[in-house]
Amino acid sequence: MHYDVIVIGAGSMGMAAGYFLAKSGKKTLLLDSFSPPHNKGSHHGETRIIRHAYGEGGEYVPLALQAQKLWNDLEEMTGISLFSATGVLNVGHEKTDFIQNIISSSKTYSLPLETLASPEVNKRWPGITIPAKYIGCFEPASGILKCESCIRAYRTLAEQHGATLLMDSKVNELSVHDQRVTVKTEAQTFSSDALVISAGAWSRDLFSMLGLNLPLNPVRKTFAWFDAGENLYNHTNFPAFTFATSQGFYYGFPSIDGSGLKVGRHDGGQSIDPDKSIPEFGQLDEDRTDLRNFLNHYMPSVKKLKYGKTCMYTLTPDEDFIIDLHPVYSNVAIAAGFSGHGFKFSSAVGQILSELISSGKTEQNIAPFSLDRFN
Repeated sequence: MHYDVIVIGAGSMGMAAGYFLAKSGKKTLLLDSFSPPHNKGSHHGETRIIRHAYGEGGEYVPLALQAQKLWNDLEEMTGISLFSATGVLNVGHEKTDFIQNIISSSKTYSLPLETLASPEVNKRWPGITIPAKYIGCFEPASGILKCESCIRAYRTLAEQHGATLLMDSKVNELSVHDQRVTVKTEAQTFSSDALVISAGAWSRDLFSMLGLNLPLNPVRKTFAWFDAGENLYNHTNFPAFTFATSQGFYYGFPSIDGSGLKVGRHDGGQSIDPDKSIPEFGQLDEDRTDLRNFLNHYMPSVKKLKYGKTCMYTLTPDEDFIIDLHPVYSNVAIAAGFSGHGFKFSSAVGQILSELISSGKTEQNIAPFSLDRFN
């Protein structure tokens, strides 16, 4: 069967792209090896932080603001609660690039930001203890996205606009000839005028079918929930957080409806083959000890581990995204290498991919995410 556009990978970016393409009138097919939302990739675990004054670099701020607008639109269209404005507290040494980027981008884009000395942080949130050399940068307008609910919402809207979803359909062959795309699964063969690839940890093999050898490294990551005093860590009075510490970079979420404090480590992780079995949480000694050591240092009131989960990051060497058109095939758009901080942007990335397919360009500045930087 022939389509205007085929989207391979219907997770966070791909599902959003499928919605925007179908809404624009494109006959759209979404293919995925699983059935999103699922727990096999990078978009599960209930929650994701959305930050606006972005520590990873000011070039992300316009994208974050557009993504927030689109998440708000999605809430309004569906009537589903997707975003909670808990605020986000970013903690670290004042001289780190991460903290300096937050401060400078808040000034450049006139974003609300409170800069707090360590005694102010410790007093305002008694569940936190940070050393004198650290400061807190609190973003009151930022907060938490319900990640699986976001994907379900885009999935529902994509289908309502006529998109076809074929789940549990792994792509085995992929080719582009004379601006015509051919995609083969185990059961069927499809063709289209254009293609979007947004397959997360599986992107590298798909790109290689189209002559691209990109430096993408899938890694195993863990996160866990801990019993925590609701008076200290409930989402009504405790923010989402990031901590850039000398021991590593950590992130977390307040206890939502009694779920417990959720904590993960952003840096580190073991390289993996996504097609092979990934060790479950707790099978590696550091799964528990790493998060426990962080809590002992900075949130000593947090007690017993409840449970943990694993997911995958797909890292680029510079940990910046890849969002671009294929250098040879102008009808192929790619999105990959989101390096563990991409979900918050997926609404905007989906819109960008739709624009690239429709007109070959986008209103957003995606130059920092170009393939050219790997040449």
